[in-house]
Amino acid sequence: EVQLQASGGGLVQAGGSLRLSCVGSGVAFDDYAIAWFRQAPGKEREGVACIRSNDGMKYSADRVRGRFTMSVDNAKNTAYLQMDRMRPEDTAIYYCAAEIKPRPAYHFCSAYGFGGYEYEYWGQGTQVTVSS
Repeated sequence: EVQLQASGGGLVQAGGSLRLSCVGSGVAFDDYAIAWFRQAPGKEREGVACIRSNDGMKYSADRVRGRFTMSVDNAKNTAYLQMDRMRPEDTAIYYCAAEIKPRPAYHFCSAYGFGGYEYEYWGQGTQVTVSS
């Protein structure tokens, strides 16, 4: 059974940093598309960042580009989201998601966005709150 466990959320002041982790079990992170999404109260879910393994391509949403950095440690089966210079509008529940053996990979992560296809596996979410 594939499971994703997200952690690292918390309360941080504006301008501060947090690092989220997403550990995969029951699966090897060797052929994947992995993404972080977030959902703020009363708002729709939005994509934050994604990576695909076939060519290492990364994408970050405009709202976080230059502040958030996504990475994957294949050996640890863990994806990370380093969040710097955080803003109150970053407050949300953050979810990691994975598509294993994505075919084609650009359906899930491309240079232009998240491809529009639903990821198969989702973590439980971790709350991030940024105070002003």
